[in-house]
Amino acid sequence: QVQLVESGGGLVQAGGSLKLSCAASGDIFSIPAMGWYRQAPGKTREVVAIVTSVASTNYLDSVKGRFTISRDNTKNTVYLQMNSLKPEDTAVYYCNVQAVGRSYSSRGYWGQGTQVTVSS
Repeated sequence: QVQLVESGGGLVQAGGSLKLSCAASGDIFSIPAMGWYRQAPGKTREVVAIVTSVASTNYLDSVKGRFTISRDNTKNTVYLQMNSLKPEDTAVYYCNVQAVGRSYSSRGYWGQGTQVTVSS
């Protein structure tokens, strides 16, 4: 089992910044991919950004140039720096980790979610 602890959400005015963190711990041999998803009220969950173990990244088109995903492999932690926030970025943000355990089994894990609210 892998445990994820998210932090960094909150309330910010439009144009402001927030940084989310997600630390993974437990049965971890490797983490091929880490990512952030978000879900706004009444909408389906969508992928925001993903970073692989070799630091390859992909972003949702609407956040390109404003959000930056990064990871610290020594801490099994993924970050999401969010700049120039807009009201439409308001959502619950979830961390997702694809982890390989010491028995070489692989599965995905979700964080508990952190609320990001951007006021206009």
